[in-house]
Amino acid sequence: MTPTCPVCRSDRTLAFIQVDGLDYWRCPRCLATFLDPAQRPDRKKEKAEYDRHQNLPDDPGYRRFLSRLADPLLERLAPGSAGLDFGCGPGPTLALMLVEAGHRMQLYDPFFHPDRTALERRYDFITCTEVVEHLHDPAAVFELLDGCLRPGGWLGIMTRFQTDDSRFANWHYRRDPTHVVFYRPETFAWLGQRWGWEIEVMAPDRILARVGASRMAGAPD
Repeated sequence: MTPTCPVCRSDRTLAFIQVDGLDYWRCPRCLATFLDPAQRPDRKKEKAEYDRHQNLPDDPGYRRFLSRLADPLLERLAPGSAGLDFGCGPGPTLALMLVEAGHRMQLYDPFFHPDRTALERRYDFITCTEVVEHLHDPAAVFELLDGCLRPGGWLGIMTRFQTDDSRFANWHYRRDPTHVVFYRPETFAWLGQRWGWEIEVMAPDRILARVGASRMAGAPD
């Protein structure tokens, strides 16, 4: 049975490649590539993999990595903006960096900071670093994040773009067992059209998306 694209909901996806017993599909509409839904890891396996990560706030190398998104985002934010670090993990380093820069931050992570009241507010910006490739239902998450942004708000995403099919089988990003969907710049262009976002692509792994200033009010501030 052909699976539906988890990014754009198209039901016309095509078989792409089988690697290490895993089946990957390609969406011809948004160009996302994704693991067969029946082969996604369960929550226990996901949590075990995340617990192995050593991304700590006092690691200067990790801070440099995150600054590749933080720096261009900070150039666009008004002083004292309110932000959400979505999928922040056990050590929310990026949120700390943004607090140090004078902004107010809330945290949400389904495994480590699962308080969903953080998702009932609206924000000037949302960060989502090394998260969207893990999502089993990214279409629902993008809808959620869109609704959590104020008019003119920014969504900052980091995820490695999948652009070279010939290298996919041996690509390090694919080999992470919790990475189940892969994006191209064209995928984010489609999302921009879908949600009315102004998209800035910073290859090879960063997106800044701005919500249209005419957005009607949604969730309470």
